[in-house]
Amino acid sequence: MRIRATVAAVSGALALSALVVPAAQAAGSAPATGTSGTPYTLDVSFSNYKIASAIKVGTTNKVSTKVTYTLTHGSGVDITASDFYTDPFLYRGSFDAPDKELYGDNPATCTATSSTTANCTATIDIYPADGDLVNADAGSWNAAAEAVAFNGQDQSNPDMSKVGYKDQGGLGTTKVQRYSKLTVNAGPEPVAKGKTLTATGKLSRANWEDGLYHGYTNQPVKLQFRKAGTTTYTTVKTVYSDSYGNVKTTTTANYDGYWRFSFAGTSTTPAVNATGDYVDVQ
Repeated sequence: MRIRATVAAVSGALALSALVVPAAQAAGSAPATGTSGTPYTLDVSFSNYKIASAIKVGTTNKVSTKVTYTLTHGSGVDITASDFYTDPFLYRGSFDAPDKELYGDNPATCTATSSTTANCTATIDIYPADGDLVNADAGSWNAAAEAVAFNGQDQSNPDMSKVGYKDQGGLGTTKVQRYSKLTVNAGPEPVAKGKTLTATGKLSRANWEDGLYHGYTNQPVKLQFRKAGTTTYTTVKTVYSDSYGNVKTTTTANYDGYWRFSFAGTSTTPAVNATGDYVDVQ
């Protein structure tokens, strides 16, 4: 189910051309048109919005991110009604004219904490394989929530003046990032003590437009070492990925242990560590 107000100008007044696509409707079915008129402002507000600081999205798998928030409502709003819905969403750009929005598959589940407040839980669901995102969408998104009360109206053809609706932006932020991968191979194995060890690897990230992973170019990547029997990696040097995302560097081998590359991340791409590669020094 998707709840979102598609607000359009109808005869000079605001009308909701599509508020809810019920779960029983097949995906892609035509939205409700409704009777012309302006929905009244529903007496609700949203606060205590919590969402992950970053959402890492690959190329194929659905990604669901939990959202919780507090819904405060007037005494005249029945949040237990079967035709009352609320949900969180994300948007880019301005709230009134967003460049893009992301929603969940289902409305939030709310549990009353008093006669006028409820704790609500839902998810934002992203389908990268279905074209939900393009590469330019990576970065910061704003958080919002909404609620609608149909008040017994026919949801396929409501009298809009009897429908209550409220949305609220600026409730928080999160980053939607292109999932990253990083590999390492250190050798030769074994290597003589004091001799040169070469580490190679590749930094890549999801391309939401072709569904593949491509090298992330000209990025600082740290070569790190963890001595056998210890738990902490130490940075040896920093190198940069080439035009294909490949990383290569040399160092001196003195102790048995694990070598890895580490990438600190950017606003569009999450941090990632390669799995350590053990090298025996003889």
